[in-house]
Amino acid sequence: MRMRAVDAAVAILRAEGVSHLFGLPGAAINPFYDAVRKDGTLTHVLARHVEGASHMAEGYTRAKAGNIGVCVGTSGPAGTDMITGLYSAMADSIPILAITGQAPVAKLHKEDFQAVDIAAVAAPVTKLAMTVREPAQVPGALAQAFHLMRSGRPGPVLLDLPIDVQQGEIEFDPDTYAPLPVHKPEATRAQADKVLDLLAAAERPVIVAGGGIVNADACAELVELAELLDVPVIPTLMGWGAIPDDHPLMAGMAGLQTSHRYGNATLLASDLVLGIGNRWANRHTGGLEVYRRGRRFVHVDVEPTQIGRVFAPDYGVVSDAGAFLRRMLEAARERTLPGRAEWVRECVERKGTLQRRTHFDDIPIKPHRVYEEMNKAFGPDTRYVSTIGLSQIAGAQFLHVQRPRHWINCGQAGPLGWTVPAALGVRVADPDAPVVALSGDYDFQFMIEELAVGAQFGLPYVHVVVNNSYLGLIRQAQRGFDMDYCVQLGFDNIHSPELDKYGVDHVKVAEGLGCNAIRVTDPADLPGAFARAQELARLHRVPVVVEVVLERVTNIAMGQDLDAITEFEELATTREHAPTATIPLP
Repeated sequence: MRMRAVDAAVAILRAEGVSHLFGLPGAAINPFYDAVRKDGTLTHVLARHVEGASHMAEGYTRAKAGNIGVCVGTSGPAGTDMITGLYSAMADSIPILAITGQAPVAKLHKEDFQAVDIAAVAAPVTKLAMTVREPAQVPGALAQAFHLMRSGRPGPVLLDLPIDVQQGEIEFDPDTYAPLPVHKPEATRAQADKVLDLLAAAERPVIVAGGGIVNADACAELVELAELLDVPVIPTLMGWGAIPDDHPLMAGMAGLQTSHRYGNATLLASDLVLGIGNRWANRHTGGLEVYRRGRRFVHVDVEPTQIGRVFAPDYGVVSDAGAFLRRMLEAARERTLPGRAEWVRECVERKGTLQRRTHFDDIPIKPHRVYEEMNKAFGPDTRYVSTIGLSQIAGAQFLHVQRPRHWINCGQAGPLGWTVPAALGVRVADPDAPVVALSGDYDFQFMIEELAVGAQFGLPYVHVVVNNSYLGLIRQAQRGFDMDYCVQLGFDNIHSPELDKYGVDHVKVAEGLGCNAIRVTDPADLPGAFARAQELARLHRVPVVVEVVLERVTNIAMGQDLDAITEFEELATTREHAPTATIPLP
């Protein structure tokens, strides 16, 4: 069948399961958009910034198993704007496809307008970045792209399409196109038996559950294995939600920042750590001497080069997380397993007592109280979206997540501005679930223009902005240099004097972008504001911003080693002063 290369490309996108595109048209990508228009089956969301489009694609992928978000842009700056999104996706093993336009093939070396070697620029942050130089290579390039994105450790791909390549005619039969088979290594029975032997020899084992389990859509298998073995689970930041927070075997997150006191205490009390689909990221481990002392390690990862990258485990298994968990269940059901009632009871006791205080009545508002009220206002079906900063760190310390893919966070890259577009991508992927984004004021300001996308396309969600008019995390880090330098965002806003020294009026900006907004200055008003925001989102089908005016300076618990976390605020002395109870005390 004779057709343009771009018509074949659109047919392949449909065959690979793509239904949504996020991007901006432009001269060098217009043939592709013409094919999308003629096809009529793909939904396109017009971003306000191409970086925003890449983060929308990330949010879309992260929200549902099997999704692959696609971001589209023209030549030159569109591709360079996508780099941050590609880096974020690569760092967290998230498959997204970036499609860029390009100058004609004959002009690639002639410094043509908006011509840049985007394949070379994107190569370090993708699994594949290529400029397709022949129209007949477009189908094969797309087939390879989807194969690579799904195989092994997932990740992003960029395909750069010169305008003449897009328009070139080729022979292609869309009815006979089939996706390439996906390759994922699988653990053997012998490897599963070896891991079970190591677990049986341990007295206080824990499972560290990484984002690879979520990517493999294997969270049910994780919970089943933990229950069968009676082994507590410590999720990483990317694995949070793989086991519900209120499950008795959910032992808390460990780490330097996004962690629980009881999670750190349980990991330090363990004698064997089984890491599945995790990277031993430095914000999780802290100093390796403390992290490794007195315990053995097993590491399971789909990517062979991850085994031993941070430290050498006592035993390593190269396997997809889902395949490993299924093989472990198969082997464990045929064994007599050791009882671990006393170890589990100790972990449950720590979870019930090692809490941080959240109930403060101060004005200006302490951030801890915001998360306490969020736990009460937003139910277990809520999909939280956040990126970086004290807001994200405190959110991870105090919020509760009960479902896989309900904590959607760029864990390694942490780009400011990620939250608004990612939340919109999540909303597109799951139109019915409640979506709640969490930002500090600086993250919110980075890509605030994307709120207009939510207003234009009817993408409602609630965005909680905790405003201290500071680069709070950097300010806290600057304490080590005895300075407070270039991190204050406040100024006198002559149009909003009630924001004395806080500067930007986020309520007015949000309203100017077609959204609704509420400002809260008294903690007693938080429950009503959250209820009203959810109501407005339902009524008007637009993003609703809840700006909470915080005290200017708050230090959030963190440290350099798991056994040396500095707690800046007083700790909970009663369960009434702690976050919403997650499990009954034994």
